[in-house]
Amino acid sequence: MKMNAFQLFAAAALVALLSLPSAVAQTASTPKVGDTAPLIEGKNQDGKDWKLSDDVGKKVVLLYFYPKDDTKGCTKEACGLRDHMGDLTKGNVEVIGVSFDSTESHQAFISKYALNFPLLADTDGKIAEAYGVRMSGKSMARRVSFLIGLDGKIIHVTDSPSADVHLTEMQEAVAKLAKK
Repeated sequence: MKMNAFQLFAAAALVALLSLPSAVAQTASTPKVGDTAPLIEGKNQDGKDWKLSDDVGKKVVLLYFYPKDDTKGCTKEACGLRDHMGDLTKGNVEVIGVSFDSTESHQAFISKYALNFPLLADTDGKIAEAYGVRMSGKSMARRVSFLIGLDGKIIHVTDSPSADVHLTEMQEAVAKLAKK
């Protein structure tokens, strides 16, 4: 079948249009167990820089993403982590929370619930995008937790909307580390 110039142009334009949504929609996929953790950095509730690369090789990092400060499920998860901090620190685990909320919102959340770990203000969503946890079309992260080993590899991932599931699975994953 022979095509004229217009038909060739139209076919090329159609191919370009059909490939456009996939190129635009591509974001990082959520890392899986065994993957190297993306080496993110951000500002904590006090505006101080935090870099995952500073902790790799020194601590196990429980990096958890949550939708919003001071909401029912997010408060339950944060307070559960706060209450288990003794067990976590015995296992050389540092907890880092991440949401799209501002440093001011994080300060208020920490103060209200006496949280004993830092929260990163991912106001531009770059950290959530690096981990593939940004909710589609929203300035909000899904509830996903990553346990990152001393070697910088993902040891455990919990991807569930349930705060209880996160607390239980992370507690079990940290306990397994202690037995190794």
